[in-house]
Order: sequence, then C-alpha cells, then structure tokens
Amino acid sequence: MGSSAAVDWSTIDHVLLDMDGTLLDLAYDNWFWREHVPLRYAERHRLPADLARSRLAPRFQAVAGTMDWYCIDYWSRELDLDIGAIKRACADRVRYLPGAERFLERLRGFGKRVVLVTNAHPETLAIKDERVALTRHFDAAYSSHPFAVPKEHPEFWPRLRRAEPFDPARTLFVDDSLAVLESARGFGIGCLRAVRRPDTDQSARDTQGFTAVDGVLELI
Repeated sequence: MGSSAAVDWSTIDHVLLDMDGTLLDLAYDNWFWREHVPLRYAERHRLPADLARSRLAPRFQAVAGTMDWYCIDYWSRELDLDIGAIKRACADRVRYLPGAERFLERLRGFGKRVVLVTNAHPETLAIKDERVALTRHFDAAYSSHPFAVPKEHPEFWPRLRRAEPFDPARTLFVDDSLAVLESARGFGIGCLRAVRRPDTDQSARDTQGFTAVDGVLELI
C-alpha cells in the first residue's frame, strides 16, 4: 500500500462501509450467482447446466446496477426459485475478507460513527449477519432497498443523508464498486477508498484512479 492510501482520521467523523467485497468476501456472491443459482435453475427447469448459465447471464447483465439486480424477491419471481432459502442453505460459505473483522474491532476505538451501507437486500443482510455477526460492529446499518435506488444512483446519497445525517466533507466511504464510488464522489464525499481485492479467488483489480487498498485493515 502506498502512503497516499493512509487516512487522516482527525478529519473524519463518519465512516460509511460497504458490505460485500469490502468487509465480506465477494467470492461467496460470485460463486452463488455464477455457479450455484444457474445449477439450481437448471434443476428446477430441467435444463443442462451450461444452457442454464447461458440463459441467465444476459438476464443478470440486463439489470446490473439497478435495484432489481440486488433484490432477491425479484429473482425469486423471475427464476421461480426461493433465493432467500437457497442463500440461507449455503450461508456457511459467507466469511470476512482477510483483516476485515480486526479492522472493525479496532475502528470501534476511534470514536467515529460507523455505518454499514449496502445494496444487499435486507434478507440477504440478515442471513449474512446471522452467520458472521457483522452488524454488532456498527452504530447503524442501511440497505439501499428502503431508499428505492441503489448506491450507484445519485439520488441514493441525499436519501441516505436524510436518514443518517453526515457531513460529506468529513466522511470516509469504502467500497469495491467503482460505479458506487463515482456516485459518492459526485455527492461530495471527501474521503473515498476502493478495495482492490474484493474476491479472494481473484487477483487485484485496477481501481481506475481511486485510491485503493488490498484490504480495509490497511486503512489503520
């Protein structure tokens, strides 16, 4: 990590943290949607697995970055599968990214307001929280679903701020999604950090100019 990624904590009052790919290993979500759901869809609709994957990929891509993409109710209807039940059945695969739990434990001593901000559906958040006790580290946790727009959308941020008042100039926001970080930058959040390795099964990514860390523990 270069020194440019260091955070001047004296300038920060609020810490907003993404969940999947920032604190929790995105390997689970990538496996779930790319491998497990197509397999279950193939079984449900009596299709070869390869055909199921090829049919689902463009349907996933068509709604990427929208509220529907993150909505398990939407996918349960679209695919005729109980996505929530399928997630719960394989929740043992949910895990923290390396160093993330230690980061959260240490962050609590900094005297900042620490807030989880995720696009995950509230049921998905609940399932993961049951598995890894994530929300105990936070002062508040928000899913984008009650706000009716995902974090990628410019309107998300003023809606979040009405629910959770914060000064953008004195806020640190960490996410693995470059589209989300762009949206947060447009809103004026002063300290942005990208996560280069959201999925431990994959190599580090190019964060396209955003100051980045391999893992959140590097921020301390």
